[in-house]
Amino acid sequence: MLKDLISASRSYRSFDPAGVISREQLWDWVDCARLSPSSMNLQTLKFRLVYKPQECNALFKVTRWAGKIKDQTIPPVGHEPTAYVVLCADTRIVETAERFQKDVGICAQSIMLAATEAGFGGCMIGSFSPAKTQELLGLPVYLLPQLVLGLGKPDETVVLTDPAEDGSVTYYRNGGIHYVQKRKLKDLIVE
Repeated sequence: MLKDLISASRSYRSFDPAGVISREQLWDWVDCARLSPSSMNLQTLKFRLVYKPQECNALFKVTRWAGKIKDQTIPPVGHEPTAYVVLCADTRIVETAERFQKDVGICAQSIMLAATEAGFGGCMIGSFSPAKTQELLGLPVYLLPQLVLGLGKPDETVVLTDPAEDGSVTYYRNGGIHYVQKRKLKDLIVE
């Protein structure tokens, strides 16, 4: 059921180093993004696949993870993603990417759901250096990195929970479990 797949598609921040993702798997997941809706059907995004260990290690160094968790190293050392997809705006198609940010979200979600269905998971990383990423991956000047997806075989437990008593929502770790507070459905519907 789609709702179960969506619930299982969490922001994982610890991965089993043995959970290697192949180039072919990444191609298949990006194909799901290709088939997804696109603003004005312009299909402005390009996807840089990163799956070789040396490139993965280098890309990891220009990302920042779990800014709200200050007392732990996230991901734990040795539990970094085993692959990445970098979503890039192609400025040959549109001059500015801002108008097409919704496409980034649509395509990222499609890739994440495909990864989850295949028994993998990931994290959408907006906290990274686009300039360093572009240089590191040898991207041409017309491909502007918009979002990084860190992917792998999750080796952590993520639990969805209700908001705090004061109504705040955040994420936190306790006893090795990653908790994600979600607002209640009744608080989201406007009638």
